[in-house]
Amino acid sequence: MAEEIKPTRSELIKLKNRIKLVKAGYNLLKKKRDGLILEFFEILKESKEKAATLHESYSRAQHKLNMARILQSDLAIKAASFAVGKVPAIEVTQKNIVGVRVPRIKGESVRKKFFERGYSLYEPVAIDEAADAYEKLVEEIIAVAEIEITLRKLLAEIEKTKRRVNALEFEVIPSLEKMKNLISFRLEEMERENFTRLKLIKARLQG
Repeated sequence: MAEEIKPTRSELIKLKNRIKLVKAGYNLLKKKRDGLILEFFEILKESKEKAATLHESYSRAQHKLNMARILQSDLAIKAASFAVGKVPAIEVTQKNIVGVRVPRIKGESVRKKFFERGYSLYEPVAIDEAADAYEKLVEEIIAVAEIEITLRKLLAEIEKTKRRVNALEFEVIPSLEKMKNLISFRLEEMERENFTRLKLIKARLQG
């Protein structure tokens, strides 16, 4: 028969310390999960507001373009668009939300003043209004893109954190607690056996 492995008090202490650390990690993960969920719903609310504004801006831009096409030819509108000297650039950096790195998207030179658009000072107002409306629309599209990507990243992190929290709560911690109880029970059993053995030895010595 294989020799029985007997637990020691030091092993029990180490296990208790491990359980304490795991529970501390579990509590931190729960706080992170709750923080992520709170941030997610705050940004989701902002996303809905931005989406409504974007829809209005798109309708307005389409209306302004249609008015310009009625008052001017498509050729004149195309010529005005070619006059723009500086093409807008997109700058992508990062920011941190509850430990999750999400994009910060910024459009450079999207909104322009009249003289920055490159066409003649005598260009019809309708074309300039259409250009202004579409520049505003592009800015809002950039803002919505940042929010949408942020929501996806937060949702993925929430799901990952929830799985880790559940694994600790329903698997790791119960397993460690069960092991601790078994070791505690076995140590108590060994102490009783030793006590009984000592009593028998003492009785024999006295007899």
